[in-house]
Amino acid sequence: MLLLRKSALPQGNNWRYELKLDGYRAIAFKSRGAVSLRSRNDKNFNSNYPGVVNALGGTPDETVIDGEIVALDEAGRPSFNALQNYDSGRQPVLYYVFDLLMLSGRELMRNPLERRRQILEEEILPTLAEPVQYIPFLNARLSDVIQSVKFQGLEGIVASSRIGPSTN
Repeated sequence: MLLLRKSALPQGNNWRYELKLDGYRAIAFKSRGAVSLRSRNDKNFNSNYPGVVNALGGTPDETVIDGEIVALDEAGRPSFNALQNYDSGRQPVLYYVFDLLMLSGRELMRNPLERRRQILEEEILPTLAEPVQYIPFLNARLSDVIQSVKFQGLEGIVASSRIGPSTN
């Protein structure tokens, strides 16, 4: 799913927030023992980020994970410039995972986001290795999150609805 830029974030108990990372959105597929890392435009990232592909090797077959490939600057902040100038041997690249779309052939999109993330944390993360990281929801008041993101010079915030998609 593509992110939509808004002038104000939605608020209330039905919303969860996480950091917007400054990288390449990437979907990881594992099927028949092979991992494929693809961009949202279906570009193959396997040869660009072999460390990420190897780290995803423990994922169960017929599983799909949504995440973002990120390079960090000298201060440890996500940097799109560092990612664009990435040289596979010079700096680490991380793959931040934030959603589980399919697990062992079972489609999960009808489940609420919080449930998919719970399954991701409990069943998938233990099978993964560095440089795969989990990006948790931010557990703070929205005003505090906004202030902190601005102070640290980060890209922004993503709001996700706690309400699952309709099954009608």
